[in-house]
Amino acid sequence: MKDLILVLNCGSSSIKFSIIDPINEIVYLHGEASSLNLHNSLIKWFIKNKVYSLDNKNFISYNYAINYICKKIFLKYNYKMFSKVIGIGHRVVNGGDLFKKSILINKDVIKNIEKCVCLAPIHNPLNLLGIRKFMDLFPKLKNNNVAVFDTSFHNNLPKRSYLYAIPTKFYNKHNIRKYGAHGINCLYILKKVSTILKKKVRKINIIICHLGNGSSVSVIKNGICIDTSMGFTPLSGLIMGTRSGDIDPSIIFYMHENLKISIKKIKYILNNESGILGLNNKTSDFRYSENRYNFSVVDKTTVEMFCYRLAKYISSYFFLIKKNIDAVIFTGGIGENSKLVRKITINHLNSLNFYIDKDKNNKIYKDFNFINKNNTIPILVISANEEIVIAKDTFKIIS
Repeated sequence: MKDLILVLNCGSSSIKFSIIDPINEIVYLHGEASSLNLHNSLIKWFIKNKVYSLDNKNFISYNYAINYICKKIFLKYNYKMFSKVIGIGHRVVNGGDLFKKSILINKDVIKNIEKCVCLAPIHNPLNLLGIRKFMDLFPKLKNNNVAVFDTSFHNNLPKRSYLYAIPTKFYNKHNIRKYGAHGINCLYILKKVSTILKKKVRKINIIICHLGNGSSVSVIKNGICIDTSMGFTPLSGLIMGTRSGDIDPSIIFYMHENLKISIKKIKYILNNESGILGLNNKTSDFRYSENRYNFSVVDKTTVEMFCYRLAKYISSYFFLIKKNIDAVIFTGGIGENSKLVRKITINHLNSLNFYIDKDKNNKIYKDFNFINKNNTIPILVISANEEIVIAKDTFKIIS
């Protein structure tokens, strides 16, 4: 065991962490602090198939979770393993036009990530929290921290995809354009599909549905992303845990001018009080509405709205690659675990030759699974794995 990389993936409601051998792709420790600030919060980690967890499972704060991961899981319980770590890789959601690829973190990099907070107001502050905390608690590795950006994967979007139909001065002077997100996992999925189908990456044509507290759809043509549902910020596109997804912009003007709600408050509502939470008025945890689907009108509507919007994106992207489509992929917490979402969504798409196999869809799997009926367009469920991409990029840069 040598030359290990610690990976920190700070999401909007969870923190994934792992210690990885980037050369041999061996994961020695991995875990997650999930459903943070919710009633079913949990910190759980795995070492050699042994499961460990924190007893307190209710309303764990983000800051408490990060401190526990640093001080308890790494420094107290697994110090010998941690002593082999030579670098720390951090997921950063939005690098805007300032970052086109992964980079070694220094003071200037941190300042530039701060400039991108407006592009990912929920995520970038949490990414920065993780960076600062780990650089402070692990001073020997302070100069070996690397930022890996979700937006890098979408750098090659064509202009017709990334420009908005507003005066071009806003792009030319202020870089207002589509940046996308979930690019790290999209890159992993692309390479994974290449391996599964035994087809070169540059010939892969797929639609990736990354579904979780944050959700997006991306279409890949000949190995390159040509469009994605998230835009200038992660607020656009699909319905998400607390984010509205696509809405008529005039709603914002109406809320401000007629309902006298401040712009600051509207921004908070659309990012933090909308989406699944806004629809069911209970929680952003999708599992709540999924479990109540058959006996609650509100929760049935919530789930069906989510699936309907998803099906619309898949169908629109399908026509960009329809002649050569290799597969539609479900990934992320909801994509991997919700057989109901997959079923409802694909049933909307039967006319396009998408058909789900009930038995395959209900199967519990590891790594990946085909869930389509025979002789129909392939539908894959693939476990997200942003961590291995981050570990490899981090090792490459610090080496």
